[in-house]
Amino acid sequence: MTSMVDQADGLRRLLAQTRTRVLAVASMGRGLGGTTAAMNLGAALALQGREVLLLDEHGAGPGTASAEWSLAPAGTLIDVAGKRLALQSAAARAGCGVQVLPAVSPTVPPTSAGHPDPRALWQGDVILIDAQLDGEGRLSALAQQADDLVLVMQPHAASITATYAGIKQLHYAHGLRQLRFLVNGVAEPRAAQQVTDNLAQAGSRYLAVSLQPAGWVRAEPHMRDARRLNRTVVEAFPASPAAADFRRIADEMGHWPWRPGASLVALPPAPKARAANTAEAC
Repeated sequence: MTSMVDQADGLRRLLAQTRTRVLAVASMGRGLGGTTAAMNLGAALALQGREVLLLDEHGAGPGTASAEWSLAPAGTLIDVAGKRLALQSAAARAGCGVQVLPAVSPTVPPTSAGHPDPRALWQGDVILIDAQLDGEGRLSALAQQADDLVLVMQPHAASITATYAGIKQLHYAHGLRQLRFLVNGVAEPRAAQQVTDNLAQAGSRYLAVSLQPAGWVRAEPHMRDARRLNRTVVEAFPASPAAADFRRIADEMGHWPWRPGASLVALPPAPKARAANTAEAC
């Protein structure tokens, strides 16, 4: 069975129209680590030598990737789609190499802004969407184009309950049959494993949804120090447990099989990794 799956996935990759893989990262509310996860995964992918574009549906205000990296993008995805700016001019590049571009315009309402296929505008390795769910817990049209959706949660009852409720909303709103989830702020890996097992079983039993664990990230006491430096933990503290966890997940992402019905593209072989033993590494 594994051989047949590998062969089917290889055929999808062979027939791909683009090499770019699009991944949406979201959480059920602020403060659960969605933006932090998107930024650190982007930095970890850049560490592998990938070309990474982060599209931020939260804009460029406080708490966004642009603000956390102390960047000032000159435009938005809407400007690029409307050919008012080239992507290289509109986006801002973080020190680690990740290009950051707000996906929404502060002057154009999302309902009238249009939702271009990001693959048609940028042909790098990975597009990460820091996705923002609407008031009814639905994905934007942009995020719906992703090849995978990763929900970020924390290992406590309130977050688990909110995430499960959000999965139900996403399932009924979009007919999604498979999602991935990342457990953030883990104190005890065995507890995180129990959370992932229980959530996967609940999704399969009660929703007929395949919930695949994307991994877990240990709690990081230096997270605030990294933010003060306008950097991710992966950049500022590459030897920390959390940085190692993000790098592990980024590496595994390249091996995730494509969902049935998703854009059938794949990551190219990773170039030679950069050094990861200094604060300047990203």
